[in-house]
Amino acid sequence: MTGRPGRTGRSGSQAGAGDLLELVRSGRAVTRGALQQATGLSRATVGQRLDRLFRAGWLREGAGGPVDSPLGGRPSITLEFDGSHAVVLAADLDTRHARAAVLSLTGEILAEHAGPLAVEDGPDAVLAELGRWFGELLTKAGHAGEEACGIGLAVPGPVDSETGLVVQPPIMPGWDGYDIRGRLSRAFAEHTGAPAVPVLVDNDANLMAYGEQRTGHPGCTAFVLVKVSTGIGAGVVVDGSIYRGADGGAGDIGHIRVGADALCRCGSYGCLAAVASGGAVARRLAASGVPAASGSDVRDLLAAGHPQAAALAREAGRQVGDVLATVVTLLNPAVLMIAGDLAGTPFLTGLRELLYQRALPRSTAHLEVLTSRLGDRAGLIGAGAMVVEHLYAPERAEERLSQMGV
Repeated sequence: MTGRPGRTGRSGSQAGAGDLLELVRSGRAVTRGALQQATGLSRATVGQRLDRLFRAGWLREGAGGPVDSPLGGRPSITLEFDGSHAVVLAADLDTRHARAAVLSLTGEILAEHAGPLAVEDGPDAVLAELGRWFGELLTKAGHAGEEACGIGLAVPGPVDSETGLVVQPPIMPGWDGYDIRGRLSRAFAEHTGAPAVPVLVDNDANLMAYGEQRTGHPGCTAFVLVKVSTGIGAGVVVDGSIYRGADGGAGDIGHIRVGADALCRCGSYGCLAAVASGGAVARRLAASGVPAASGSDVRDLLAAGHPQAAALAREAGRQVGDVLATVVTLLNPAVLMIAGDLAGTPFLTGLRELLYQRALPRSTAHLEVLTSRLGDRAGLIGAGAMVVEHLYAPERAEERLSQMGV
């Protein structure tokens, strides 16, 4: 989880230790000389600010050996972010199950657990259970609760990123306006005996997009991921940052009206999710006598080569592709990634049919349409990256160093 390549820090005498850390994490300046050149700071000032980062355990000398200094003279020792000084906790909630993990600060999954956990049981019960999972996972990974620096949570609903509150979620009854951050932080403390840590919350499609873009397509400046499971949602990453809209509602394409008369879980008729999601396909299969209750059941049927499931998935892909033609024309992404229960050949075939038929050739000339690379782990990796970017951003890093007395 390196720093975002597009972010720039302060220069001159305003550049603090946090700015130097950002330059090292992003790879833009990895020697003392390069830091002097990038910031305009004197050698002594760079040394003083680096000393704070060394004492905090956030930086270390790189293993690559000396490199030529941009300022001439003797070769310089490279610097690198020390990802071993703490760990991050992450969880990804779906409607009927969840996945949680302990991750290193550089994004490696150190311990992981997946199991049934229904969002309809309500936030108090679900978040208490996640706290228990985190305690067990830390023990499994060989880390104490005090080593965790933050928690990232992906949820299947719109989130106001400023407050961390879920806002009118169609498939999360009882979660609207609930204090997720506070409850999960307390649950973590209860099950680990460690002090409460910061909790960040975002929509699952957003964090899946963030994880996939950072790990597989870091140079992509316009990236769209569409998750098709129980519902349908999209995550958009522009210039390395999640695009959330005015209050976290960006990407909620599952509730675009497509002219059908099917009743959606949001209470409206004709939403895309009501006719083309994994849940919608499961209902159509069940109505014809095929046992299916959810998108995950459809995924199992598709994996087994069930012909009716494949036909319905292809039709769902066509309906989603019709909507995505507008999305692609509006955003002009370089990558469109499909994830979730229906992300397979039948769905992708139908999607491509309508997308390329309806979108302008100019919009699709350089478009890659792919399936998820990280699979079920995309949301975890994105959630972990979100926490790291927040905690080690220049301004926040300065605050934390001061709090540590460094």
